[in-house]
Amino acid sequence: MKIISVLGSTGSIGTQTLEVVETSQGKIQVQALAAFANISLMEQQIRKFRPKLAVLYDHKAATELKARVKDLPIKILTGMDGLLEVAVSPEVETVVTAVSGSIGLRPTLAALESGKNIALANKETLVAAGELVMATANSNGCLIIPVDSEHSAIFQSLHGDLRTVKKIILTASGGPFWGWDRAKLAAVTPEMALKHPNWNMGAKISIDSATMMNKALEIIEARFLFGVNYENIEVLIHPQSIIHSMIEYIDGSIIAQLGMPDMRLPIQYALSYPLRWDVNFNPLSLAGKNLTFAEPDHHNFPSLNLAYKCGKSGGTLPAVLNAANEVCVHAFLARRIKYLEMYELVEQVCSEHQVSAADNLAKILNADNWAREYCEELIQRRKK
Repeated sequence: MKIISVLGSTGSIGTQTLEVVETSQGKIQVQALAAFANISLMEQQIRKFRPKLAVLYDHKAATELKARVKDLPIKILTGMDGLLEVAVSPEVETVVTAVSGSIGLRPTLAALESGKNIALANKETLVAAGELVMATANSNGCLIIPVDSEHSAIFQSLHGDLRTVKKIILTASGGPFWGWDRAKLAAVTPEMALKHPNWNMGAKISIDSATMMNKALEIIEARFLFGVNYENIEVLIHPQSIIHSMIEYIDGSIIAQLGMPDMRLPIQYALSYPLRWDVNFNPLSLAGKNLTFAEPDHHNFPSLNLAYKCGKSGGTLPAVLNAANEVCVHAFLARRIKYLEMYELVEQVCSEHQVSAADNLAKILNADNWAREYCEELIQRRKK
């Protein structure tokens, strides 16, 4: 039996993780759950999975939750201290990091420092602090198994020595606006951007997919997960989302992982690894399917080139890229800025950042805070 904790249990990845737990036939036990403020869903999860510890980050929500489940033998905590306790719970073997945004960084590092393996669905952690996170994992003998479908595909396709890998090919659906020009993109609303053609995802990642910032962040994530140079990471548009990513080897062979666009498969593999379980959530039949590919449109979706630039510059710049993007996504969802302004603001924040070495958590968090404050200042200026 594998004992896990789930950070972000009420979100899209978190709820699908618990679906995997349900179908595992007792192979997984949930020790702890954590989320932001969804009281009702957290109560349902507690009563179904009976964890020993639960956290709602919002203090008021945690207080109400505690009153609701007072009939159960469970400890209810709140805030960052609560997230950290979930991350280091002694009985836990694997921590599923499914929270959205850089809030997952400190719990992920704490989990690694306490010897936990990570099922990583929080790409922002590696974007902001890739060198620090991977060094912490290596020094503590911990596995980081990717949950993102693209990086799971790469993880599953790797065979033998990494020196035989010529390049990693990350596939991208193109999002809901693939083929649109800037004139059409200027009129995009949050409702339009939230409707992904293939995947059922949370709000933040759906907006990132619509701008292709999601793929941009995945470029940086792949650099740290697999230790390849940015020159050896390529993005290919694949609208059907059947091939989740590929590896090209030095002899010309290309190995791909295929499956329906269903996050439960990479989640299950991250939790079953190195085994495979006989649970097929959404069988794939290739009969009658046409698989197509195209080069990215860097003019109308410039986030990819910005990611390469920030990644190659390194230091604190990727953390700034991530933080500014988080602010812009939330501002767009709140209708405070327009679709095209998201990239404009992120690029401006990155261009004005004074890059320093990202060799400790304090520097990374300082850069993250600076980017958020400056991005918000720029948004306020645009409103005047």
